[in-house]
Amino acid sequence: MEEIKKIRILWIDDEIEHLKAHLIFLKQKGFVVDTASNGNDALDILEENHFDLVFLDENMPGLSGLETLLRIKEMRPSLPVIMITKSEEEDIMDQAIGSKIADYLIKPVKPTQILSSIKRHVDRDRLVSQKATSDYQAEFSNIGFRLSDHLSWNEWQEVYKKLVYWELELQSTHSPMDEVLKMQKNEANQLFARTVKSNYENWLIDKKGPLMSHRVFKDYVLPFLDKGEKVVLIVIDNFRLDQWETIRSDLRPFFDVAADHLYCSILPTSTQYARNALFSGLLPLQIQEFYPDLWIDDDEEGGRNQFEKELIGTFLDRMRRSFSFSYHKISDSESGKKLAENSDQLKSYDLNVIVFNFIDMLSHARTELKMIRELAADEAAYRSLTRSWFVHSSLFELLKRLSGEKVRIILTSDHGSIRVQHPLKVVGDRNTNTNLRFKQGKNLAYKAKDVFEVKKPESFFLPRINISTSYIFAKGDDFFAYPNNYNYYVNYYKDSFQHGGISLEEMLVPLIELVPL
Repeated sequence: MEEIKKIRILWIDDEIEHLKAHLIFLKQKGFVVDTASNGNDALDILEENHFDLVFLDENMPGLSGLETLLRIKEMRPSLPVIMITKSEEEDIMDQAIGSKIADYLIKPVKPTQILSSIKRHVDRDRLVSQKATSDYQAEFSNIGFRLSDHLSWNEWQEVYKKLVYWELELQSTHSPMDEVLKMQKNEANQLFARTVKSNYENWLIDKKGPLMSHRVFKDYVLPFLDKGEKVVLIVIDNFRLDQWETIRSDLRPFFDVAADHLYCSILPTSTQYARNALFSGLLPLQIQEFYPDLWIDDDEEGGRNQFEKELIGTFLDRMRRSFSFSYHKISDSESGKKLAENSDQLKSYDLNVIVFNFIDMLSHARTELKMIRELAADEAAYRSLTRSWFVHSSLFELLKRLSGEKVRIILTSDHGSIRVQHPLKVVGDRNTNTNLRFKQGKNLAYKAKDVFEVKKPESFFLPRINISTSYIFAKGDDFFAYPNNYNYYVNYYKDSFQHGGISLEEMLVPLIELVPL
């Protein structure tokens, strides 16, 4: 009761003497209640004292309730004010709500109504946190009981969705259980890595296995086009499930979420491999063999994703489809704004593929710029920064414009990312790639038990640069560091968001189907 006793209430009513029963009730519940019989006295009291909540009568002589409300909001903008009135006139309600009252009660009010309103507006955070903590404590053992390295793909999806749900719930309530959740998430990632190690090779060739990068176009996008629907495929680079859940509510006024899936990104979970596979409908080794001019190895110069439009064209050609399509890569606000303003042009095509690079750019900037790292200090802040970008972005503007069109929108990514914490030493020659979550090269030196090693890349449809090329993948929140300048390297990259390896966050990619309302 200690926290409740600290709650201080100001009750403003010109008939305050008639409310003694209510005042006694609240004091018995442990609240401190001050009173005022008119607006002017109330404002003087507020000037000198701190209050957690105000009850305000709407119909008072002199300074009216609405006028008092406006003055209170000027003085204490964040102070919750609950208006109490005999009037049920809609105009008065509209004015009060427009002035940002916290609640609206009609006389006569019961003591239980008053208590309920206080708890909703003053004690809500504590009660919600308490409830979320107890609910997760109950769920903790259920999730822990289910965790094993023998889970099916569908079971892993369910576990990951539950972990993300509780991560967001506990974050919003500042529950002390969030540290326990982090431990459970780490355990899940270690077990998931074992599942990948045991099953990944079969997943690549088993059509009954998980939907993977190279099958998304054929199995998910193409059926809509074949039915005569116009499709806009939006690929947000480095977009994770928790980030999708953070922006979901912003899209609710414009779209119905017709389907809410996860697909499995191929390894490496990096743009060069995963997005090229997504657009071509082929695995990396197949791209290299069928279209050598469209694949650039790690030891070659040039951008690794400069042929995305051409790869989409090769997919449609192989499927013997003559659908018209457009391709756009948005890397700055100006090009995004231009696309949104000219969104009518998208109607000319059966398929529009649009890549937004902001989140990937944000993750790199967070590593390199101290200011961005401080703005996105943890997972919650990173999600918050993502949402802040989204609601002010050309992507959101484009989506709002498309909400008025008869179009099927598929929102997805090529891979996610994970915040890395634990360095693993690895040694390679100067031609070894620089990615922190996977290494490709010859004569790599590492501790085999710490990584997922692929000594026969062709079995995993991965290209070889030379005959002795092998791949290793970091698991969980590990990252690779070289022995040279080891401490500097670790301090610079620890706590940064990286992709390329094996984790739930990188490999389980949101695949969202939006239909305009």
